[in-house]
Amino acid sequence: MEKFELDETEANDDLFEHHRFVIEKGQELLRIDKWLTNRIAASTRNKIQQAADAGSILVNDKPVKSNYRVKPFDVISIVFAHPPRDKDLKPENIPIDIVFEDDDLLIINKNPGMVVHPGVGNHSGTLVNAVLFHLQNLPQLPGNENEIRPGLVHRIDKNTSGIMILAKTEHAMIHLAKQFFDRTINRKYQALVWGDFKEDSGTITGNIGRSLKDRKVMDVFPEGDSGKHAVTHFKVLERFGYVTLVECKLETGRTHQIRVHFKHIGHPLFNDNEYGGDRIIKGTRFAKYEAFVANCFQLCPRQALHAKSLGFIHPSSGKEMFFDSEIHPDMLSAIDKWRNYSNNRGNE
Repeated sequence: MEKFELDETEANDDLFEHHRFVIEKGQELLRIDKWLTNRIAASTRNKIQQAADAGSILVNDKPVKSNYRVKPFDVISIVFAHPPRDKDLKPENIPIDIVFEDDDLLIINKNPGMVVHPGVGNHSGTLVNAVLFHLQNLPQLPGNENEIRPGLVHRIDKNTSGIMILAKTEHAMIHLAKQFFDRTINRKYQALVWGDFKEDSGTITGNIGRSLKDRKVMDVFPEGDSGKHAVTHFKVLERFGYVTLVECKLETGRTHQIRVHFKHIGHPLFNDNEYGGDRIIKGTRFAKYEAFVANCFQLCPRQALHAKSLGFIHPSSGKEMFFDSEIHPDMLSAIDKWRNYSNNRGNE
């Protein structure tokens, strides 16, 4: 079994699981839902069948239905959503910004400073606690009475703001998991980073893994001797001289990918205290400029990163869905201040 990361996350690799099997010689013909149920721990035939309905079971790289009969030398691949299941999760009346909701999913615009799911040091006050409160009085859908809701299919960092999707049913979770696995989810971020760029767009490539010096943060291993393959595409949106506003699109999705990739190329995110962006990287050392930067840090007291937009295929209707969000006011205030500073410098 392979577990993998799919997003700019705190730990998304525990939200999905991918199984791959090669059928042995001599295997008798048997329905694939029964065959997989017998081999995947803690799975149910219903869950396997839902995965097949979602196109998440591939045999020899082609999707199959649950009544497909396995035969010798078939190569089977199946993707499951694997959300955290904490029996002690409690609903909490915490305000959340719900952008869209239907029977299958929730689209939420997360505020910075909110942890997505309870963990070490964060046992309450999380987004999941808030969503559980929102959902607790809603009627269960027929056939879904025992499902765990809400279902995380990705996370964003505590101090990153922006658009997130949560699944309300097992059916939706499986469909969305497949889209994340196939990298067909269209997600874009905006980041304010230190420094200017010669080019208007570019690509950052470099394996990402836990730092050998500090296991709490990630690092880039350009030689590929450690970590996992990671690719970030970026486009310059606006230049302010000493800092730049960029749009980022992830080809892969490793933990802290945007933050660690931009640090690697010498452009750490503005006020990112884990990756060196919380000090003056570019610009003069005059007291007036230092005071200006300090004021910007106060306006945006976290890494200047926002999950701007999200596009996907609806798990039930099959329609293309797209959601865009306004940059959070704290980050927007810092951007506006840099814009004014840059314009005034140009007029001097």
